[in-house]
Amino acid sequence: MLLIKGKARDFASGAFWAKWGLLLRKIRINALSSIHNNRGGIHLRNLSFFRSLPSIVALIFMSLAAFAQLASTIADQFTTQERIQRSAWWPTSGKARRADYVGSQGCGECHSTLVRSQAQHSMARASAPAAKSTVLRDHVDKGFAIESYDYKIVAGANGSIRYTVSDSQRSISGPLDWAFGAGKVGQSFLSEQNGRFHEIRFSYFDTLHDFGVTPNQSGQSARSLEKGVGRMLSSEEAQRCFGCHTTASMSANRFEPADAIPGVSCEGCHGPGSKHVAAMRKGDLDVGSAAIMNPRVLKPVDQVDFCGACHTTWWDAKRIAANGVANVRFQPYRLESSRCWGNGDERLTCPACHNPHQRLVREVGAYDRRCMACHSSSEGSKLAAARTKVCPIGKKDCVTCHMPKYEVPDMHFKYTDHRIRIVKAGEPFPD
Repeated sequence: MLLIKGKARDFASGAFWAKWGLLLRKIRINALSSIHNNRGGIHLRNLSFFRSLPSIVALIFMSLAAFAQLASTIADQFTTQERIQRSAWWPTSGKARRADYVGSQGCGECHSTLVRSQAQHSMARASAPAAKSTVLRDHVDKGFAIESYDYKIVAGANGSIRYTVSDSQRSISGPLDWAFGAGKVGQSFLSEQNGRFHEIRFSYFDTLHDFGVTPNQSGQSARSLEKGVGRMLSSEEAQRCFGCHTTASMSANRFEPADAIPGVSCEGCHGPGSKHVAAMRKGDLDVGSAAIMNPRVLKPVDQVDFCGACHTTWWDAKRIAANGVANVRFQPYRLESSRCWGNGDERLTCPACHNPHQRLVREVGAYDRRCMACHSSSEGSKLAAARTKVCPIGKKDCVTCHMPKYEVPDMHFKYTDHRIRIVKAGEPFPD
């Protein structure tokens, strides 16, 4: 299936995967050029491919262990960029014009209950103008030190928020324009200067109740006051940040952050709603339904990739060679690396456990019924025929054992690992 889908080019990451990817491409190309099907008859055209079969078979057997954790749906999974190219609408897509978006108030004409409840979800609070950040407002005129620099949040003109960073000799000041993060983990901040976005070196961490070095900057020391301010984002990085923390930051594939809607609102997932709203106002249900994206109709593997547009798909993780405990944040990737994912069970998709229109449920026992829908010994169990294993230890708080939490050090937060498994004491974090 990997060959049929042509996935080898994406799978190559690291020295081993690069060699494996090249081999897969060679197998596919040579096989197609060596075997010709003509009205049911198979004709050999290039014997070199068949002479290389012994070494190919040997490498395949040597690599079986490495492929043991591949999802059986691997051929139907894609990178987010591929999804965007293949779809009329996909999260983070920038194809639509800003004028095509109506905002949550437009959706609320018919879906007022959903709009109100979705506003409580952390996605809806994934970003805010810095001037509206509770974290920043609560720390105005309060100083803090990180490494060898002193920082301070100060109130600017017209309700704006600024920062200052100082060493023993001089000081630098600048605007804080955006706060990214709902606050449960923390918040990071962007400053726009001369048309470029800078990721500020300090972030707020809820578990610390204090500021610290922004994740991904902790591995680099700030050897100058300018580095103490933060780092300049490339245009691609800035677009990715806004793509997953705001709605409609792109217009006709042009980056327009000034017009972005803070947070991930209705249209961040369902797509621009102007055509849908116009049709529904006229009572044209068929046109209205066709003009909006409903992720519910997607098959399981597509639903997980849909959420993976921001939470990282399996292929996205492989392309960036994600490894180590930090990839515990990539829930779709971890989920599809689970044995229980199987052929893509609709009871194991992201929305099967997490309602995107409601605040995230953090009570571990609330997920037991989802686990027991599969792992039950009762005769009425839907998967009795599949001989799903039943936990011999208990039937409560399943996720505390089978989905342990791991702390990502530079984020000062423990994330739930969505690679569902039987965890053995003392085992290392499974990549």
